Amino acid sequence: MKPFLLVLTKIQNAKARSTVKLVLESAGHRVIEAAGSPQAHALLSNGLDPDLIFCELSSAQAPATSEIGTILSFVGRDRVCLITKLSEQQARRQAAELGIQNVLTMPLTREDIEAAVDSMAPVKSSDGLHSSTSADFVGSHLEAHEQLVPQIPADMPAMPYLEELGGSNFFLAASPQMLEIHRQVKLLADVDVNVLILGESGTGKEVIAQLIHKNSARWREKFLKVNCAALPADLLESELFGHRQGAFTGAINDRAGKFEQANRGTLLLDEIGEIGVQMQAKLLQVLQDGQFSRLGAQESTRIDVRVLAATNVLMEDALLSKKFREDLYYRLSVFTIKVPPLRERREEIPYLIEEFIRRSPAELTAGFGASLSSRLMDAALLYDWKGNLRELRNFVTRTIVMRDADAATRELESKAAASGDAESQSSLADASAPCVGIRSIVRDVKARTEAKMILSALETFGWNRRRAAQYLNMSYRGLLYKIQQHHLRPWDAGEPQQHRKKAQSATESAV
Repeated sequence: MKPFLLVLTKIQNAKARSTVKLVLESAGHRVIEAAGSPQAHALLSNGLDPDLIFCELSSAQAPATSEIGTILSFVGRDRVCLITKLSEQQARRQAAELGIQNVLTMPLTREDIEAAVDSMAPVKSSDGLHSSTSADFVGSHLEAHEQLVPQIPADMPAMPYLEELGGSNFFLAASPQMLEIHRQVKLLADVDVNVLILGESGTGKEVIAQLIHKNSARWREKFLKVNCAALPADLLESELFGHRQGAFTGAINDRAGKFEQANRGTLLLDEIGEIGVQMQAKLLQVLQDGQFSRLGAQESTRIDVRVLAATNVLMEDALLSKKFREDLYYRLSVFTIKVPPLRERREEIPYLIEEFIRRSPAELTAGFGASLSSRLMDAALLYDWKGNLRELRNFVTRTIVMRDADAATRELESKAAASGDAESQSSLADASAPCVGIRSIVRDVKARTEAKMILSALETFGWNRRRAAQYLNMSYRGLLYKIQQHHLRPWDAGEPQQHRKKAQSATESAV
């Protein structure tokens, strides 16, 4: 029986990437996808030892330069397969000069990929281990036994899931929360129900709506969006339902509203929590009956639209204060998705930064480079990003424009420090000073802060303790001691989110 292989891929072309992954996984191999060269380098430099590497070359890259040179410093030439376009003859010549024999040309076929795997597959010794890596294999297992806490589950993805949504929009998931949202979206693919998307401003609620539309049976039809908070009530009614000529001053022509324009497609009602009670009643009627009348019209129009709604309003409070109708809420929230803020999925920040840089206009990034410094990345991981993805994107764009990464790093570090000081002062203010001495309070705050930082670092690096120790600037053995002291452990990816929160609160109380 042929051995199952660990394969690292770095392929930008979406069709080629999906073809390679499909062929390899159907053969039983495990595929780890790198979204770009910095991620591939990070994986290799932190101990990943793939059996094979599939790497796409763009016309602007040469094998003798940093990308291929870096890869060849980690693995042998016989374990690398380069993927090029038909027009990139120079790249293939350079690959041959470097001794790389396995080069595939797009478009790829199953036969091409299988032949490349057969030619590169490493020989296994009689005990089933790779003859070239059996010593590393044994060494890694000895190291695993000496660690105090178990590794994260093997089915947790090593790289983020990335899905293109058209234009500059994309969906990225590297955290358990966002991977769970992706799973929920897949479950909704064949179920044509209304969905309410909740979350803070800037968390990417519109992206989730686009992802739902793309994965639904309506994906061939239009996806339209209406910002309900941007228009006064009378204009919002015309925007949604349309109007007849002469219905009001300025209505010089008949006009179809967004419901008609999105017929057989998907309509996103953004900031739904901001609309008035009168408009809520009209929306409820449309959702119940599937028909409405244009302003100034007598006849009704029947439509078939899937309605998605999004808001950053706390709906429980809006319902209690009677600012939002319960019947409309239950019509919209057949299924509810809660998008977590960026500070609760910090492990995605480095990948998001790289994607924002990669998708920036070429004239903006010319001479800037493909990634930011590790110090700036560290500061980005510590900062809370109250504006979420919107603030992060603006920060990346401003850093590219100003061409001063050092100033950007200092700015983030000062913001993160100020945020940490405010949190510490809040904790001190909440403490019961008459019952406990001030020194005890300070020690408690320090211990809680230390446990929180260590847990955040461990989760950021997928519970790779050596990487976390380097990030925290402490010894590996010292980190193991702290993990034991604070009773930290990786949570099971299959646990419900509330179980994880209970475990975290228990950890804080134990500190």
